[in-house]
Amino acid sequence: QVQLVESGGGLVQAGGSVKLSCAVSGSIGIDSFDAMGWYRQAPGKQRELVAFVDRRGSTAVEDSVNGRFTISRDVAENTLYLQMNSLKPEDPAVYYCNGGFSLPPKNYAPSDAYWGQGTQVTVSS
Repeated sequence: QVQLVESGGGLVQAGGSVKLSCAVSGSIGIDSFDAMGWYRQAPGKQRELVAFVDRRGSTAVEDSVNGRFTISRDVAENTLYLQMNSLKPEDPAVYYCNGGFSLPPKNYAPSDAYWGQGTQVTVSS
């Protein structure tokens, strides 16, 4: 059994920063995934991909967060990260990590089997 557990969310001022973590534990490690991604879902909206990183360390981020969010991973710690800077009013959501697949050249396919429970990010103005 594999668990993905997000942490680090909370209330942040607009313009501020927060770093989310996704700890992977169980029968496989973070390097067993072809790629891992961060998604977010705001109330009344569909879950959307924010960023992903493949097993080679190549990353991609959505245009809406480009230049503000950075995805990274620490294989030794079995942890995926999302550094979120310059937070905006449109960023509040529940953020989820996922273990999935990279689809060249710059696409990501989530696996239904490997989702975390999510962590809430709220931005105050």
